Amino acid sequence: MRLTITNLDFPFKQAFAHATATRFCTEGVLVKAESSKGVIGVGEGCPRKYVTGETIHTATSFFDSHRQTWEQFRSVEDLKSWMTTNSGAIDRNPASWCAVELALFDCWGQEQGQSIEALLNLEELTGQFHYSAVLGTESFATFQNQAQQFSALEFEDFKVKVSGNLETDHQNLAFLQHLPIKNLRIRLDANNLWKTADEAGDYLKNLNYPFLAIEEPLQEGDYDGCRQISQQLGFPIILDESFLRIEQFQHVQKDPKSWIINIRISKMGGILRSLAIAEEAKALGIPIIIGAQVGETSILTRAALTVANHYRDILQAQEGAFGTYLLEHDITDPPLMFGKGGTLDPQTLRGHPGLGLILAESI
Repeated sequence: MRLTITNLDFPFKQAFAHATATRFCTEGVLVKAESSKGVIGVGEGCPRKYVTGETIHTATSFFDSHRQTWEQFRSVEDLKSWMTTNSGAIDRNPASWCAVELALFDCWGQEQGQSIEALLNLEELTGQFHYSAVLGTESFATFQNQAQQFSALEFEDFKVKVSGNLETDHQNLAFLQHLPIKNLRIRLDANNLWKTADEAGDYLKNLNYPFLAIEEPLQEGDYDGCRQISQQLGFPIILDESFLRIEQFQHVQKDPKSWIINIRISKMGGILRSLAIAEEAKALGIPIIIGAQVGETSILTRAALTVANHYRDILQAQEGAFGTYLLEHDITDPPLMFGKGGTLDPQTLRGHPGLGLILAESI
């Protein structure tokens, strides 16, 4: 096995902004795993300084430090064994490890003529997957334009970024509510906007809307404050930056109705870790959202389907699959992306070896 790593920096069609950062292009790493038979698997990771503490540089350094060991892996069991003894290193480098894990799974699956679902003893992909629209904190004109586009595509599930400006947020929500959307569901994403539960609670009460939930209203790791908001307002808190590892269930297991876990495959450190977190969430009665990093390519979109498919019974929403709606070009041809109604039917992937993706000729 030969492993290589390169940067992914595809430009966006327009900037994507929220309370923490504004992005103009992807910021990821691509790992390729080439077997002795010439079979090539691919994996993607999205290092985010403000989420996991990673950068492209640290992701590459982690890869370089362990590449020779990983190249000796011959099976999923070899990979699992290394994960067990190196959990702390993966905690610090989840996106980099995610890219490696996916590349190996893709390569092994192709070699063995198995989908990654079959490789991991999971059920094959079935049915359609339904994605959320995501609206950011750009200008009102941009918000209007994007909301109308999603409405025209018959989306019903919306994730709306909060600006912290009450007038702006009222204006955005009012516009969205007046669009011809049959069964509108809205959840908010505050990206760690407020310092205290009282401040966040007062602001959200003023918005006066029955939201499904709100994501990360307080500073990362403020579980008690988030719990207070949930109790006051009567809807759950979505944990994203505040939930990276399975050990963090200790903070939320006593009151499962107060929480939803946002599982982003890269953030969690790959498919196996994501599956373990989803399994524990199910056991505790905590719903999940299968999330996405801004700028993911079709590789991570495909990886997320494995987890979403296996845990449909606790799945509240799914994010991602933007493909060339957001990117100037994707890594696969055709890109894996949602269509009308926010649906994606992966019929071309079912049972296909590995990830089942076809790389663009330029990759």
